[in-house]
Amino acid sequence: MYQNLLVQTTEKVTTITINRPSQLNALNKETILELHTALDSAEKDSEVGVVIITGSGEKAFVAGADIKEFTDFTISQGGELAMVGQQTLFSFIENMGTPVIAAINGFALGGGLELAMAAHFRLASNNAKMGLPEVSLGLIPGYGGTQRLAQLVGKGKANEMIFTAGMVKAEEALHLGLVNYVVELSELLPKCQEIAQKILQNSPLAISAAIKAVNAGFIDGENGYQTEIEQFSLCFGTADFKEGTSAFLEKRKANFRS
Repeated sequence: MYQNLLVQTTEKVTTITINRPSQLNALNKETILELHTALDSAEKDSEVGVVIITGSGEKAFVAGADIKEFTDFTISQGGELAMVGQQTLFSFIENMGTPVIAAINGFALGGGLELAMAAHFRLASNNAKMGLPEVSLGLIPGYGGTQRLAQLVGKGKANEMIFTAGMVKAEEALHLGLVNYVVELSELLPKCQEIAQKILQNSPLAISAAIKAVNAGFIDGENGYQTEIEQFSLCFGTADFKEGTSAFLEKRKANFRS
């Protein structure tokens, strides 16, 4: 079904592996469209509660965009590239109601780091290196990198990373808050699965509401506190709220995903 992806679902967790190892899993137009299709399918599947995105091989998560595709672009074509990419994939991931975890198994550069930052949180292998080197090509990040990196590591460090086109190693990324965990490469997917199973014990409707509330705090003109109030109130009308509170009072484990 996919030319550039491997997709597998087990125990309500869909793992999407970008499978272009000879290109260090670089994001070309086709791969971006395939990722959208796979993620949209997972979002609509009631049997999927968590999505993990990773790269094939041991060298790279995604080593960037496929530069060959846009070397001759005009200003208007460049604008279209960024806008379509953000709408199709990067903003789409951020706004999914299903939690998305990025498993960074090596280089995450340029569009690769932007992809990881669009996920709801990130884990890295100890050989991972991350950066936004676009200024070395006469560009800036165009898939949300200038915004999300500053949100995650602060304006000053984001500026330094972007201006120098430098990379940070996994441990520094952990210190900066860019990733949540650093583990051995062999433990990366198992650790993601472990966290996914913890997520799956909780209400999918409440998690989706939490994503909307957290995201609202980073949207210009949005009142995150008001969004929280709205999402909090909507939870009271759900079967998950009834199940969760009944289970608590009856001293049993809630079953949200029967």
